[in-house]
Amino acid sequence: MPVLRLSVNGRPVQTEVDSSALLVDVIRGPLQLTGTHVGCDTGQCGACTVLIDAVSVRSCSMLALQAQGRELTTVEGLARDGQPHALQEAFMACHGLQCGFCTPGMLMTAACLLRQTPRPSEAEIVEALEGNLCRCTGYVNIVAAVAQAARSMAGGADR
Repeated sequence: MPVLRLSVNGRPVQTEVDSSALLVDVIRGPLQLTGTHVGCDTGQCGACTVLIDAVSVRSCSMLALQAQGRELTTVEGLARDGQPHALQEAFMACHGLQCGFCTPGMLMTAACLLRQTPRPSEAEIVEALEGNLCRCTGYVNIVAAVAQAARSMAGGADR
């Protein structure tokens, strides 16, 4: 069986994987990081979104071996030294979550957006999140949370 070597949330990891294993299954299985959710299995809902080399990807539509040698960040990797990321704080403060199923994917998509566009407009936030489905919130509070996090991060409150 091939060995997958990559950095996961800043730590080097290696694990044997089947050559047909999906990244989401490796994340949730051998890596035991269950914050990444399995939703539609077709890449359409966004629940499985993670960052590969700081770019958001759907881990349900990527083979694990495609991540060989790369930097993987899951929702568990957003917090630093026990302190929530500005996005996590804003989602709580703005009530940007209800059932929480879509939240990890929303957070990771928003983290990618804020790395690429530190001060996004509301339209840019909406566009970035359009591929992430939420059945509970109506998105208004999610958009507000991303905007609040952007303001917080621009003020130096987050790395």
